[in-house]
Amino acid sequence: MNISVFGLGHIGCVSAACYASLGHRVMGYDINHKKIAMINRGLSPIFEKDLDQLLREQVKTKHLQATGDIAKALKHADILFICVETPSNRNGEIDLSSVKRVCKQISVLLRDRSSFLTIALRSTILPGMVETQIIPLIEKESGKTAGIDFGFALNPEFLREGVAVNDFMNPPRTVIAANDQRSITLLCEIYQALDTPIFHLSFKEASVLKYADNAFHALKVAFTNEIGRFCKAMGVDSRKVMDAVVQDQKLNLSPTYMKPGFAFGGSCLPKDLRAILRQAQKLDTFLPLIDSIIKSNEEHIQHSYNLIARAGKKHIGILGLSFKEDTDDLRESPIIELVERLVDNGYQVKIFDDIINYALHLDSTREYIQKELTHISTILVDSIQELLCHSELLVLGNKTYKHVEMIRELRNGHQLIDLVDLQNITTPASIEVNYEGICW
Repeated sequence: MNISVFGLGHIGCVSAACYASLGHRVMGYDINHKKIAMINRGLSPIFEKDLDQLLREQVKTKHLQATGDIAKALKHADILFICVETPSNRNGEIDLSSVKRVCKQISVLLRDRSSFLTIALRSTILPGMVETQIIPLIEKESGKTAGIDFGFALNPEFLREGVAVNDFMNPPRTVIAANDQRSITLLCEIYQALDTPIFHLSFKEASVLKYADNAFHALKVAFTNEIGRFCKAMGVDSRKVMDAVVQDQKLNLSPTYMKPGFAFGGSCLPKDLRAILRQAQKLDTFLPLIDSIIKSNEEHIQHSYNLIARAGKKHIGILGLSFKEDTDDLRESPIIELVERLVDNGYQVKIFDDIINYALHLDSTREYIQKELTHISTILVDSIQELLCHSELLVLGNKTYKHVEMIRELRNGHQLIDLVDLQNITTPASIEVNYEGICW
């Protein structure tokens, strides 16, 4: 396959060399003639582990060349990868000027091209930019139509400096977003030699994924450093603590907590966060990230309240009261906080929780509700039918089996706000209600 790579910076150089090593014929394009000359001599214009040898091998076998002639770079290409930078402006907004400049240059050459070309963007961009800025720009400048005369794909890179070659050749996943099958097929063919799952996402999903990854990586660094400061103030070796943290692949390094949904609660997380923050305060150790976790959780509860308020219904039915499914633990349940906000603002609320109703026969649960949640006990109902008769809007607070079974059978036009992601159990489209998810 003939591949062109536009932009021979860090990502472009690594990508060009790696595509060539997979057996494709690659032509790199850049406006920097020193870079071009170095690559054509088999020398890397950047410092990156393993790249020198890879470039030398691919240039020697003539799988890889570089040029400053844009027409030459594009002439025989089946697919063109754009790898230019998208830096920040002073106000923090993304600078799309390099991407737009390259797209305009490509568009001029597209005007007289008869064969189909796929343009794949590897640069990091915000959601919506492909649909509202980039594709319309190419169509306007070229006079061609996306999906018919040319293809456009978003193929974000996830390469770390220093190990970029290894990351390219051994990726945890490959992401492809495209609206035409020819481009999807072409990209899948390029990556078929790599042992990697391919995720087919929309343009917006693929755009957000890169930002989600980088925000999460930054979060992990900041979190670990705060734990480090706390440990040092306590006379504890933070290296040993974090070495043990990452050994837990059931919870700490797993998908368990990486699913959008409702706020956290229960007997551990809220109290332990408060304990860390209080102790840090005593030690004059500032932990702004950990301090913000509780505030973020409270904001998420308020977000769910706002969704309900926006619906304009006054009779609310809550399915599930405990902080998660399959437990009768009501300690610091965020659902209780949500119910209290609703009641305080004049909403008529009823609650059904199958497990709590059962647990009321247990002394511990009954005594806890009577002592701590007297106001809640008066709005618990005994049956789903009673809840349905009362409610105009249902809120799914946990995924206990009976709650989900009831929703599957809904045919009465109820509005449903889902706080826990019903789609893993049944498809919202199959439910004859007005459905809205808290984060989807």
